[in-house]
Amino acid sequence: MKAKTPSESRATSTHIVLPDDTNTLGNLMGGRLMYWMDVISAVAAHRHCGRVVVTASVNNISFNQPVGLGDFVTVEAKVSRAFGSSMEVFIEVWAEDHKTISKSKCNEAIFTFVAVDQVGNPIDVPELTPQSDIEKQRFDGALRRRQLSLILAGRMKPKDATELKAIFEDLSE
Repeated sequence: MKAKTPSESRATSTHIVLPDDTNTLGNLMGGRLMYWMDVISAVAAHRHCGRVVVTASVNNISFNQPVGLGDFVTVEAKVSRAFGSSMEVFIEVWAEDHKTISKSKCNEAIFTFVAVDQVGNPIDVPELTPQSDIEKQRFDGALRRRQLSLILAGRMKPKDATELKAIFEDLSE
């Protein structure tokens, strides 16, 4: 299987925040944004592996600023690392104020997907080769995030988390 770059998985979507998307304060509901992030990150994961993918976990979502009624929301996703049958996808969300046309990054998220065959069994995915500095940082961070997730799920012993141990050893020096 040929390794791929993060840019090969890049997927974007743009939405206008409509009344049915908002809460009583007139701001985009978090659940709607999560739905948009899930869909576009699934597209990115599928582009990476060319197979059916399922959401395995939502590792992180940061809601940094509200997005108002009528604003435009652009969601961009790229695979940040591949592990056997799973892929970590990094998502950035940009809001564009419909009155001032100013654009700002308002949210980030990290989702994990698993590629599956026709009956739902996990299958291997291509490796990922990061290109830019930010892609390399996300690639390196993905292993630490994965090890932490495995420890919290009881599927890895803390003593086996080599990347996490290295961080704490560096701090103690």
